[in-house]
Amino acid sequence: MNNKDSYDAVIIGSGPNGLAAAIKLAQENLSVLVIEASDSIGGGTRNAELTLPGFNHDVCSAVHPMGYLSPYFSQLPLSEHGLEWIHPPISVAHPLDNKDAVFLEKSIEKTAEQLGSDAKKWQRLISPFLKNPKTLMTDLMGPLSIPTDPFTMARFGFYGIRSAKGMAKLFKDDKARALFAGCAAHSILPLAKMPSAAIGLIFSITGHLVEWPVAKGGSSAITNALASYFKSLGGTIETNRPIKSLAEFPEKSKIIFDTSPNQLIEVAGNNLPANYLNRLSKFRYGPATFKMDWALSEKIPWANERCKLASTVHIGGKFEEIEISEAASSNGKIPEKPYLIVCQQSNFDDTRAPAGKHTGYAYCHVPNGCDVDMTNRIENQIARFAPGFKDTILKRHKFTPVNFENYNSNYVGGAITGGSSDLGQLFTRPVFRLNPYTTPNPRIFICSASTPPGGGVHGMCGYYAAKAVLKNLS
Repeated sequence: MNNKDSYDAVIIGSGPNGLAAAIKLAQENLSVLVIEASDSIGGGTRNAELTLPGFNHDVCSAVHPMGYLSPYFSQLPLSEHGLEWIHPPISVAHPLDNKDAVFLEKSIEKTAEQLGSDAKKWQRLISPFLKNPKTLMTDLMGPLSIPTDPFTMARFGFYGIRSAKGMAKLFKDDKARALFAGCAAHSILPLAKMPSAAIGLIFSITGHLVEWPVAKGGSSAITNALASYFKSLGGTIETNRPIKSLAEFPEKSKIIFDTSPNQLIEVAGNNLPANYLNRLSKFRYGPATFKMDWALSEKIPWANERCKLASTVHIGGKFEEIEISEAASSNGKIPEKPYLIVCQQSNFDDTRAPAGKHTGYAYCHVPNGCDVDMTNRIENQIARFAPGFKDTILKRHKFTPVNFENYNSNYVGGAITGGSSDLGQLFTRPVFRLNPYTTPNPRIFICSASTPPGGGVHGMCGYYAAKAVLKNLS
């Protein structure tokens, strides 16, 4: 490292949170170094030709409503650094049997029209959260604090503290229940467990704020734009440099970990008290992910053609089926008919595949560290709602939980969201502290998805960690 004594702050890890922290500190005229163990930056926002030449796959994250709505990212000139968002006509399609489907559209009226007797209930539930969306997203996407809009947040808490199963009791018909279940299952919690309704609410709300976008060229475009802006502020990035000890850095540098609690223990353990390390070691990572990518000869042939208009397709059928799947993965069991998140980037971004061809992307939740091959279960679930899907597959690529952890050591046991977001860890992550981005050592901070507000490509964990550093320096 050149001029190592000149850095005010060093970020270990180059995911969206690490880069967000680096940018915020550089904006305040601090000298900042970002260090990445791999040969490329990005964490969960990378791309690769996983199947065949010319097929550009998102390795982890794929569709980015929270990135687009991020209170911090929206302040940055990322479009000037190459980031272009592509919005589909529809955010979410949720196919049901017999060619039926329900769609989460930006228009709450068009969404409600599909919900039969639950139309007014959906509007009454969601509409109040759409009145001041910027304030709402700022209040939701941060640590526990006094909200800017306490009345709206109190309403959100009244509903969000529930389980998704409890929330679904508001609705009578399968369509509204299924639509909400698909959104709530992003929580990777059993739908009978609190506060899975909160995640269902957040994703339902975002679908009415913006058509869930993809980044043109792949999720790595987010990384590249963040890195480009950071460098324009004078920041430095080093790759191929795994860190083993804080002794590698000068005492004056603040160290911010965009890593799992496990890695924080491994690298900084000698610099932290035993009680804090013991609490860190009890952090729960939750279920894992099994992901598949396909090179396809055509778009996924959904029985309901309108599903092709959505960037994201939730597969799982009725509420009760999704509930069974998510309960299984949290209880150490293999879901036979797994709930799937399917992403269709190439339907809207022609840079993702050769002309006339397409990419496919899907993942399901499985027990942490699971080594069961889910290929047939996943492909059967898609074929259930898209007959002939298997005939379109040119080549497939699998990411098991072990593959995920090898790819990014933040994904402990294959858990890709930074740790379980149940009530015990929703705000007190990675441990209970008044400022969760700090540690007992005033030199060491953490900014990964293992801090509030948790997983997702939004950079808010990094933003708030940087603010903690700046407060320490003041």
